[in-house]
Formats: sequence, C-alpha cells, structure tokens
Amino acid sequence: MRATILVAVTQLLLAMSISATPGDVEKSHGLSHNCPQGLTFDGKYLWNVDRLTDMIYKIDPGNGAVIDSIESPGYVPRGLTWDGSLLWCVDAEEKVFFAINPKTRIVEKTIYCPVSKPAGLAWDGENIWIADYGADEIHKISTEDGTTISSIPAPSRMTTGLAFDGRYLWIADRTDDRIYMATVDGDVILSIATPGPHAWGLAWDGERLWNVDYETDSLYQLVVDDGAVFERTDEKTQEVEFIHQIRNYGPGTVTTADVYLAIPKDRDNQHLLTDVEFSLEPTGIIEDQWGQKVAHFHFDDLGPTEFRTVSMTVQANLYANNYFIYPERVGQLDEIPEDIRELYLVDNTKFSFGSSVIQSAVDKAVSDETNPYWIARRIFNYVIEHMEYELAGGWNIAPTVLERGNGSCSEYSFVYIAMCRAAGLPARYVGSIAIRGDDASYDEVFHRWVEVYLPGFGWIPVDPSGGDSDWPARRAGAFGHLGNRFLITTEGGGGSDYLGWSYNANEYWTSKGRCKIVVENFGEWSPVRSE
Repeated sequence: MRATILVAVTQLLLAMSISATPGDVEKSHGLSHNCPQGLTFDGKYLWNVDRLTDMIYKIDPGNGAVIDSIESPGYVPRGLTWDGSLLWCVDAEEKVFFAINPKTRIVEKTIYCPVSKPAGLAWDGENIWIADYGADEIHKISTEDGTTISSIPAPSRMTTGLAFDGRYLWIADRTDDRIYMATVDGDVILSIATPGPHAWGLAWDGERLWNVDYETDSLYQLVVDDGAVFERTDEKTQEVEFIHQIRNYGPGTVTTADVYLAIPKDRDNQHLLTDVEFSLEPTGIIEDQWGQKVAHFHFDDLGPTEFRTVSMTVQANLYANNYFIYPERVGQLDEIPEDIRELYLVDNTKFSFGSSVIQSAVDKAVSDETNPYWIARRIFNYVIEHMEYELAGGWNIAPTVLERGNGSCSEYSFVYIAMCRAAGLPARYVGSIAIRGDDASYDEVFHRWVEVYLPGFGWIPVDPSGGDSDWPARRAGAFGHLGNRFLITTEGGGGSDYLGWSYNANEYWTSKGRCKIVVENFGEWSPVRSE
C-alpha cells in the first residue's frame, strides 16, 4: 500500500513539474515580519530587509525560518545585495549605501547614494546595480565612491527588486505585476507574472529566482526556465463573423467577380471550436503558394445597384501567448530548415531588400551579429527608432517607407521582413481580425504583424508597429508576445496568387462600361457565454 502511495505521489510531482511554466511558484514561505523589501542570497541563506522593524533577517530557504537578524544601520532600509563577503543595504532616508559585515555587525563602508528614491539592489560581481523608481532608471554604481558608471531605463513605471544571475538582470515591477529579464544594456527579453500583488525584493540562488511580496508577507521560489517555449493565458471564447461585400453602383455591369476569404486554422494563439461556416457555398477551397487556404466565390453579371455579400463565421478560444526565448539557446542561421529558407528568404516588389536603403539599414542595425535572436531584435529596435506609426492609406514598398520614416502596420511589416530577409533570417507576415476594446466589437481596420523563424523555437511573433514605445517593457511586449484579441486568418510570405498583398480577404473583377465599385470588409465580434 505504501509503495502504491509513493508511486502515486511521484507521478503527481512529475506531472506538476512537467506542467510548470516560468513564473510558477515552486516553494513559498510565510514571513513573521510585515514590511519585507530588499532580498539577497549569500550562497546558503536568504537575507531580507524589513522597512517597519528596521531589521535585516537571515532566512533558511528550505523552511523560511529566521535564524539570525541584524539591526539596519538606517531607518528606511530598502534594497539589499551580497557581494561575496558583505551585505550592502541602501537607506532611503539617509541616501547612503551601508556595507555590513554580517559576522561582526560592523558597517565597514558607507557610500553616498546618487539616486533620489532608491529601491532594489543587485551585485554583478564587480559593481552594484540600483533601481531608482523616482526617475524610472537603473544605475550601475561603483563601490569605490558611489560613482554612476552607466544607466539604463527601467522596464516600466515602478521598479522595486533587482537580482543578477550572472548574465541577465531580473527586475520586479509592482505596477505591472511582472518580473522582467533584461540585458545589462536595458533590452527586456522576457517576463513572468509576479506571484503576489506587490512584488518587491528579488534574489538569485544560483539556479532559481526568489521574490518577496510586500502585501502577502511571503517568500516565493519561482520557475524561470523549464524548457517551455511559450505559455497560453487569458483564455476567452469569441465568435466572429467576417463579412465581405461588393457593391456595383453602375451604370455599367460587373461581368465577373471573384472573392477570396482567408480561412483561419488552429495556432498557438487560437483554437477553433467550430468549423468555419460560409453564408454561401464556396465555388472551391484552394491553397496559395504559402500554404494559405482560401474560400473562393465566383459571381457573374452584377448589374447597376446590385450587391454580392459573402461571410464566414467561426467560434474560437483565443489566448495571450508569452514566449520564453533565451538568446543563448537559439540555434544558428544555418540550422534553419532548407524548405523554410527557400520559401521565406525570397525578394519581391514590396520588400525590395536588394535596394541600397535596406542594405544600408541592415548593415547599421545588425553589424557583425550572428545570433538569430539578436539579429531579429536589433532590426526590431532599428525600425522602432527610425519610424513612426501613421495610418495614411496605401502600401508602399519597404525602401520608400523606411526613407520617409512612417507607415501603417502593414508597411512596418514590409520594412521589418525586408530587413530580416536581407540579413538571412526567414520572416513572414500574419493578418488578423482584431477585437477593438470590448469583446462585443466591430473591426474594419484589422491588423498585420510579422513572424520570424528562430531555430530551436520556431515561428515567433514580432509586431514592430506595436513595439513603438519608449518603455523597454512595452517594446518587449511586441517581441515574442501576443494578446488574446486576434483571430489570425492569414499567413503569407509575400504576394499571394489569390489574396495578393492583402490579408483576410481579396477580390478581383472585370467590368463592362462605367462602373463605380465599392468593396467593404468588416468583422463582428460576439463573446460566447458559458452556460
């Protein structure tokens, strides 16, 4: 009986570990103090500073027990870090760093703090990093005299805790309820949800990330890397009807009209609950050169004032996708499958990546970088820095758009794809019908973005127009992240045999005599309520 129970428990723990994703809590401990803030790890124990008691507590990470305590040298202690021999504590009232010997309790060094509102601290092996939530910045500080060596923007508006894992900074934000992993240059690479509502101190124990929460008064050991490529969150069930109408106002006749509707399929961000239903029986279901399935409708002889309307309806579960991409695990360009390279490295009119404008931009953006992640990310940053969003109508070619410095989401996509392909990185676009605010909404604008192929991870969403923000976290939210408000209908690598350069739908016609022809496309969203 006991053996059976042990087997069952082992299977349950194994299932839990398999299903865990970054951000999940592996272990938690309640604390006896009520205002925990700065957190650090000394190689064996956690140390946590408490703002209310003005104490620094030594904590056993195995059971959360306090095994020692040190009185804080100041009266408003905030951040805490360990340099291998000394505890460094920053005090918000005194505006100084105290370097404390935990064995003797003696402050061995005091350094002026150059920030107005100090928060979390981290030690990178040589210098201290400090979060300044008054200026939304993070600074690298010399422990010799407090000189600011360099500064990077905070990911978002309210940085609290910091930790350094030997390669990346981990940054807690109490407003976003996210913990960000960023380079020392300030590029946010990925993020995980905080375990509590008021995340504060962070500590890296060599393998795991720890977070202390100010509201729950608890310590949390977090999963940060379990091999998962992405997670699905924020599920919602929606029905969308996409409507396409051709109107002939005459006085001539539309002799033939061919309408093509892109057919959605299951993807990381969506699961179709029903078959796609059409208001009219399609003339046929066909596939273009990119593998995109479309429903074809053919009409003859639309006289003056005659309309032709077709629609498709589907119910789907929509999800937010958050991808966990560690750049050092991305394979090399030559590891990308040959069929993908052949299909998604070709040039054509809209991309024109052989032009001097695109080639020069790629040289500046990519330089000698060879890692596919950083190629994609450098191009992403370059496009954001050199373009502004403007929905002006029309889709110009990528060199023209980049030279003028503005464009729509489609034009951003053309520029980004052109630069990626010029750098040898396969890229394609996807097009969607979008929820506009409320779940019951109407969309006539739609949205298109890019997917890049990263070896070892597959196709990853990149929205260069959506990442146009000064906040690093907002930028990162458009690279490897997708919200739950899109039904993707279209995957395309360029001009389609049926959809052309459009997405969702396209149409062609022939006419006799003078004809004023108007085409309207829109999506009607309705939430599906569970009974």
